Amino acid sequence: MLVNLAYGRSGLTVEFPDEQTTVIEPAYVQGLPNQPAAIAAALEDPLDRPPLSELVGSDQTVAISVCDVTRPMPSATVLPVVLQALSHLPTNNITILIASGTHRATTHKELVDILGIDVVNGYRIKVHDAFDEAQLVNLGEVKSHIPVWLNRVWTEADVRLTTGFVEPHFFAGFSGGPKMVAPGLAGFKTIMRLHDAEMIRHPNARWGITDGNPIHDGIRRIAARSGVDFSIDVAINKDRQITHVKAGELFAVHRAVRSIVKESAMQAFTKPFDVVVTTNSGYPLDQNLYQTVKGMSAAAQVVKPNGVIVCAAECSDGYPSHGEYLDILTERDSVSGLLEMINAPGHNRHDQWEVQVQAQIQQHAEVLLKTDGLSDDQVRSAHLKPVEDIKAATLDALSRSGPNARLCVLPEGPQTIPYLIERS
Repeated sequence: MLVNLAYGRSGLTVEFPDEQTTVIEPAYVQGLPNQPAAIAAALEDPLDRPPLSELVGSDQTVAISVCDVTRPMPSATVLPVVLQALSHLPTNNITILIASGTHRATTHKELVDILGIDVVNGYRIKVHDAFDEAQLVNLGEVKSHIPVWLNRVWTEADVRLTTGFVEPHFFAGFSGGPKMVAPGLAGFKTIMRLHDAEMIRHPNARWGITDGNPIHDGIRRIAARSGVDFSIDVAINKDRQITHVKAGELFAVHRAVRSIVKESAMQAFTKPFDVVVTTNSGYPLDQNLYQTVKGMSAAAQVVKPNGVIVCAAECSDGYPSHGEYLDILTERDSVSGLLEMINAPGHNRHDQWEVQVQAQIQQHAEVLLKTDGLSDDQVRSAHLKPVEDIKAATLDALSRSGPNARLCVLPEGPQTIPYLIERS
């Protein structure tokens, strides 16, 4: 069979053996026929809130949290409708905050790409900087000793709005909703506690789990502490079209959309696979190796112990060069050494969570990487095995696994999360 793998902007078409292969994709949902109209309707008939146009007074200030370029959130579709509902306010009363967490700063070109030129030219936009304490306000501490440092513009606004894209998340359960506050608009100290080794190694810090997941529990508490007056969450299909939209009270909206997403984006299996081919959903999600750990994690949910994961990710932005991911990743000669270092008391560094998840996966399975953004030596320095031909690498892995070996292919990577359940 021929399968188109999401890879960069163009994709890769790969042939796999029919009789051994299970392809797992999101249940395709048609995009809404009139996306702006559906958004407007959600704003006028929200969950547990008055309509957005009535919620905000004309003399109030508004902060709107939006995704950065690492997420395929259709902000250029959503924001104009939101801003129209706020058209009774002076434009200088509205600030659009790029919820970048600890990601690199968004460039002007990227702002135009994700928001649209009219929004960029017409409104005040600020890119959140988690490392600049002058931009932050301390709101004390929430349960589990999580310090709450949040963006000052966000906390001081009269009205706070989140706009999010809901998908399964590899250690926070689901994206969107309260994640648009933390880690999106949180300070470095807050993010480090939410992502430390204790949090990441918790058995419930995984795809699709929110309640009882210490990371998501903390995120919800932080969002509640800051106060979110209105929220818009969307679900999208593989063509990046909006399939569902809800608006209103933050937690009610997030519950509603994530229940919809779980139905289309998570699939249960009773038996693991010998080999799993995965991606990181193409551009913009496969821009670097750091983000690509999510695609590996999706595959790890259903690969056999000591099985093989073949991952295809363009990594046009390299490792990347910013942050500490690469420094930590290359400080030890083995993944076991990395985990020993990360789990040592007092060890807590920026980006170590991604190294920790990657190392946990690699203790479970061999990971091969097809990429055009990193050299073979760079791939090896990341403790991964470089491959050029996905078909050849997959067939070799299957042959090493025996005559009855089973293959799973995740063409959209973490857009579909398989998981194992016991037979009833």
